[in-house]
Amino acid sequence: MQFKHPEILWALALLVIPILIHLFQLRRYKKTPFTNVAMLQKVVSESRKSNNLKKWLLLLTRLLLLAAIIIAFAQPFSSTETALKEKEAVVYLDDSFSMQAKTNGLSLLEKAVQELIRNIDGETVFSLFTNESTYTNVTIKDIQNILLSLPYSHKQLNLEEIRLKAATLFSKSNSSVKNLILISDFQQRIATNNSPTDSLLNTFLVPVQPREAQNVAIDSIYLEDEVSEQPRLTVLLSGGSEEQNLPISLFNTDTLIAKSAAKFNSNGIAEVVFSIPGNQKINGRLSITENGLSYDNRFYFNINEREKIKVLAISASENDYLERLYPDTEFEFQKFPLNQLDYSALDEQNVVVLDHLPSIPNSLQNVLRTFMDNGGTLIVVPSNESDITSYNSFLSAFSPIQFTEKVANNTKVTSISFNHPLYQNVFEKEVTNFQYPTVKEYFKVQSRMPKILALEGNDAFLVGNDGFYVFAASLETGNSNFKNSPLIVPTFYNMATFSLQISDIYHTLGEISTVDISTNLGSDEILNVSKSDYDFIPLQQTYPNRVRLTFDEDPTSDGIYTINQEGQALQNISFNYPRAESKLNYLDVESIPNSSTQDSIASLFEYLETESNITAYWKWFVILALLLALTEVIIQKFIT
Repeated sequence: MQFKHPEILWALALLVIPILIHLFQLRRYKKTPFTNVAMLQKVVSESRKSNNLKKWLLLLTRLLLLAAIIIAFAQPFSSTETALKEKEAVVYLDDSFSMQAKTNGLSLLEKAVQELIRNIDGETVFSLFTNESTYTNVTIKDIQNILLSLPYSHKQLNLEEIRLKAATLFSKSNSSVKNLILISDFQQRIATNNSPTDSLLNTFLVPVQPREAQNVAIDSIYLEDEVSEQPRLTVLLSGGSEEQNLPISLFNTDTLIAKSAAKFNSNGIAEVVFSIPGNQKINGRLSITENGLSYDNRFYFNINEREKIKVLAISASENDYLERLYPDTEFEFQKFPLNQLDYSALDEQNVVVLDHLPSIPNSLQNVLRTFMDNGGTLIVVPSNESDITSYNSFLSAFSPIQFTEKVANNTKVTSISFNHPLYQNVFEKEVTNFQYPTVKEYFKVQSRMPKILALEGNDAFLVGNDGFYVFAASLETGNSNFKNSPLIVPTFYNMATFSLQISDIYHTLGEISTVDISTNLGSDEILNVSKSDYDFIPLQQTYPNRVRLTFDEDPTSDGIYTINQEGQALQNISFNYPRAESKLNYLDVESIPNSSTQDSIASLFEYLETESNITAYWKWFVILALLLALTEVIIQKFIT
């Protein structure tokens, strides 16, 4: 038993006073002579015994009465070990798209918000955060309206990120009880390998999950035969059942241009192919209707007029392999010998190829330096007769790279950097039985730039990155069969396409995207991106003939956006939410270490209330005092 005011218990020492009065109370009796006192002496003796009993009973009753009053004022109570400690509560409320799943007609998020409002005491101060928002030291009344209109988010914090975020919202005190409450559907993607290590943190998990975990999503799309008269748009869907035949509609802006049905295989995957008009701008939207999550029932894309990449080759070779690598359907290719080159033409190019030049004049070196500073891509292919001194003077201006000596040794290209951006989407897996090209003569290269292709003995064949690429050998037929190798097409094609970041038919929110817009900006001009009532300015870098836009934090919602220059629309760009939330695979929350699981929000708060309960006993002592007072009256009246 504990006391709220234990200092009052010192008053129990006062109980000694009535005891002393009782023990030392002396009474003097006056003797009166009387005849025949034998019977009277017997009566007096019995009366004195009865009187002494009454006094002892009164003393005991009054002592207990006084003690009960003193203890009542000290306010005794009992509680658990943590009941008297200060409580801190931080709530994580999952507002990711998977919380759109419905149960009993309500989404999981709506149900969780209603239960929070219903169960948290209106005066309790706590902190709450979602995947994007934070509310510190508030009451439920302060944020009730905000929670009721809380939008869904495409972001999802994992368990470790949740704990790190919560740690910033708790105080630094070691004496308080810190309760972290996680309300989520606990998809598998929320899991981490790390477990909580803070022993002062009580983690409570409240899983809210739908009765049926089924959801059909439009996963992705891709375009085939883009330059033909009827390109094919392939749509991939997931999450369906074999007996399901789900209608899917294709819109251009708001006009329905095609409709089909998705038939799913045993793995829940469906593929739908649409033929769309060629050589036409399309602001596309795919749409399905089903009872699962709603955010992934639409998919935006757009097809702009394809901009051709400008490639200029300065070549001393008669070979036409570059013309074949850069067809006019996608590229604007030009080729000049060095003595016929108009240097001013370089300003308009995206890619410059130095092919088979014996040397690089100083005047050309200066122009190419400016070209590279303006964001151009440079590809250097030497000849067997190249002047090493001239090349090294030129190459050293861009990177610490040098040709050291010529090696005459018939060798193979045996190493491919599969992780290099040039080859990231080229191979389905790392091949080992590749038909590698051969080289008869090459230059040894000293460079810190990454090796893209390497020869036997680990000598570099192709080095480079970020718009600057250098071959170590001539690609003439007499020196190498690289032109006949399957590697040449993705190598040169990707080096050129990376020079101009043409917008894909769609982009994914939350992923960094880079897009080049061919335009000339004035000194005070900027590009903005807009959709209906949503407008923002992306990060942009200006070059003489284009502007590079980088999308990261913005935009925050899906749709088709317009890139504008001073109110004039330049082109459209589409964004979609990531589809990671679409797969409704849930964690076994019981397996999450160092945490406690509750069936519902209501049961959690009942448990927390029980942990904080204090049982007071002062009322019982007041009742006892009243009973003792009544007992004293009875003793006074009925005992003589």
